[in-house]
Amino acid sequence: MPETPVAPPQRLCASDELPERGKAVGFDVIQWREPVRAFALRFDGQAVAYLNRCAHVPAEMDWQEGEFLDGDKRFIMCSIHGAVYEPLTGQCVMGPCNRGRLTKIELTERDGQVYWHPTRDTQPAFED
Repeated sequence: MPETPVAPPQRLCASDELPERGKAVGFDVIQWREPVRAFALRFDGQAVAYLNRCAHVPAEMDWQEGEFLDGDKRFIMCSIHGAVYEPLTGQCVMGPCNRGRLTKIELTERDGQVYWHPTRDTQPAFED
């Protein structure tokens, strides 16, 4: 069976659309042939992205659309069971996620734009 070709980097948004510890930008990907939401946010100056799936229960985590950080804007927090993740690594630091981690999506920034990098497992969700 031939391998799925990896798509080139995909433009996600302008860099200034990811304010420091602000609202995340959501986007759609295909993981293992299934549609999944993902999100990108900026934390300590770094743009990071993860699948919007808690390591505890595979459910979307945002409190409201694009809102992933806790009240102090220090951690990513799952709205369902309160699992808490370190924003720069996706590592679970507290709660029922049991030392799991969020699934990271690689990002790069250049020329004022943010791009995400597809892999064999996580591909762009192209619209028809």
